[in-house]
Amino acid sequence: MQLLHVKAAESHFGCLLCSKSNPMSMHLDFYADQAGTVYAEFQTNSYLQGYKGILHGGVTCALLDSAMTHCLFNLKIEGLTGEMKIKFVKPIPINSKVILKAMLEKQYDPLYIIKADLYSEEILYASASAKFIRK
Repeated sequence: MQLLHVKAAESHFGCLLCSKSNPMSMHLDFYADQAGTVYAEFQTNSYLQGYKGILHGGVTCALLDSAMTHCLFNLKIEGLTGEMKIKFVKPIPINSKVILKAMLEKQYDPLYIIKADLYSEEILYASASAKFIRK
């Protein structure tokens, strides 16, 4: 499967999750397949834990939100999260490599409904569904 790099909007240059210029950023890189599904990998670490040995739930939410935002960037759309529903399936262990995956489910411009999943070693740990509004 051929993946193409997803470029973030210029207004997104200081993002905490994907910026290359923000020293506090997680430096996520997103790639899209021909169907428009967006992917990224991320290595969790102990600085991001909530309970001992478990990734903080807020970080999980932010990772999923970032994947869905990049799904819109792949369509050359800047969108703001209006509503997001998260399902935590299993606690995400610290020091694990996770895969993010996001896809557009429906669009009613200026409203977009996007779904995202977070996996590690092909096991689903969390999923999200969100409504975004064009910025």
